[in-house]
Amino acid sequence: MELIKRNIHMDCIKCKAQTQMTLEDDVIISDSRPDASRLIMDRGSVVIEEVKVTDDHVSVKGKLVFHVLYLTEKGGGSSGKSDVADMEGAIPFDESVFMEGIRGGDSVSVTWELEDLSIGLINSRKLSVQSVAALYLMCEEICDEETAVDLYSDEPVEFRKKTLDIAAMAIKKKDIFRVKEEVEIPGSFPNILAMVWSEIVPEAVEFKVLEDKIGVQGELRAFFLYRGEGEEEEICHYETTLPFAGSLDCPGAREGMIPEIRFTSEDREVEVRPDFDGEERVITFEQCLDLDICIYEDEKVDILSDVYGVVKEVTVMEKNAQFRRLITRSSGKTKLSGHFSSGDEKAALHKILHTASCLQMTGQNIAEGGIELTGVVNLQMFYECSNEENKYGVIKGTIPFQYVLEAEGVSESCIYPVQAFVDQVTVAIIDNGEVDVKCVLYFRTNVYQKWQEKIVEQIVVSEPDMEKMASLPGIAVYMVKEGDSLWDIGKRYYVPVSVIRQTNDLTSDEVKAGDKILIVKNA
Repeated sequence: MELIKRNIHMDCIKCKAQTQMTLEDDVIISDSRPDASRLIMDRGSVVIEEVKVTDDHVSVKGKLVFHVLYLTEKGGGSSGKSDVADMEGAIPFDESVFMEGIRGGDSVSVTWELEDLSIGLINSRKLSVQSVAALYLMCEEICDEETAVDLYSDEPVEFRKKTLDIAAMAIKKKDIFRVKEEVEIPGSFPNILAMVWSEIVPEAVEFKVLEDKIGVQGELRAFFLYRGEGEEEEICHYETTLPFAGSLDCPGAREGMIPEIRFTSEDREVEVRPDFDGEERVITFEQCLDLDICIYEDEKVDILSDVYGVVKEVTVMEKNAQFRRLITRSSGKTKLSGHFSSGDEKAALHKILHTASCLQMTGQNIAEGGIELTGVVNLQMFYECSNEENKYGVIKGTIPFQYVLEAEGVSESCIYPVQAFVDQVTVAIIDNGEVDVKCVLYFRTNVYQKWQEKIVEQIVVSEPDMEKMASLPGIAVYMVKEGDSLWDIGKRYYVPVSVIRQTNDLTSDEVKAGDKILIVKNA
């Protein structure tokens, strides 16, 4: 008797951990930068440089990289007026995290979330930088569930199968998708003397599985602040949205597979080059999306679920196996609004130059009809004033949100990796230095049911218990009880199901409580 087995690829989490760290330092503004009078905008990111795994511990080295846009002291610019400047700095860290069960040689992925970033001005040459960052560590493995799917036997045996709907792991890897773009500023803008600040954010990024490829499309929202050529060296800004599309080679990918792809974006240096007329008007940059790629395939797998002998005793050895299946895909949008003040009575807001937004999830819980999502949207609204004395400033604000993403069938036993994006932000200036903000949040998730299934691991064939066999009648009438099936009856009397059907003129395996089934055991 031989079991025919098949490996089903499933991903499982060997172990995971998270830690929160506080990074703070006083940072000197470099001598090449002018004195600061007021901070305008800031942003930060965590760069992971090294992950070292030892038994039960993981060492993570990296740095917090921050960028600051600030207002210079009067006379800092060539015009003698208050001007803008930027600076960049970094705070290194070396964090040791306990991960029970991890072993040297295991692969650990590290993701991060900047929960708080606070940058203040101590004096004109020194900044105070404080941040709280969370690190999430995970060791994932591809588990090959060796599952019995068929049986070959010289002995007369009965076996049955069960169909499983599963989402099997087809592809798991990391890759980089590069977007190279160039932007030529409009003719009404002055030539670029020096770039002051740039911000490039990928939005509405979507992935599609194609034949041996992964299709990628989305938009880049790009904002550039630069010093223009001319006697005044005017500060100019330009904002645009650039659609992009392309693909990555991914052998083994097929249309219809389920992508579960997450990305982080990596800033690259922005460069200015001359146009065809030799004037500095073209901005070039490369944006890199670091992709963590998991691709699942919906499969129907017929597994061996039970076996019994007819002339010999058959013992089935089982084990528990972990499976998952896709039960629903869900997406949704919600609108938010907020009202904020500059807090400066002298600020006569003339124009909103740029709005930076960051969505931070604080909770994901099962609710009636779906998944309750909570969090905040942090905003920085960079504005220009009609007052030349203090021409630029920023309004910072936070809008909380609570939204139920509809997801039919979701339960506590499900896996539901939610992706969340700020889809649109509009800011309208109101009198007295106040603004109204409206934004749209977009959420999407694939919901997977996770469960344990008993699978046949081994079959042991032995000689029949003659005393037990002798006690079974050659002919019997069995009264069907609630929950009985023909399989249960056949297994009890060592009679093939097909023989029971034939003896009782049954056209299917359906029986109900109270039915009388004639059992005739072959000699």
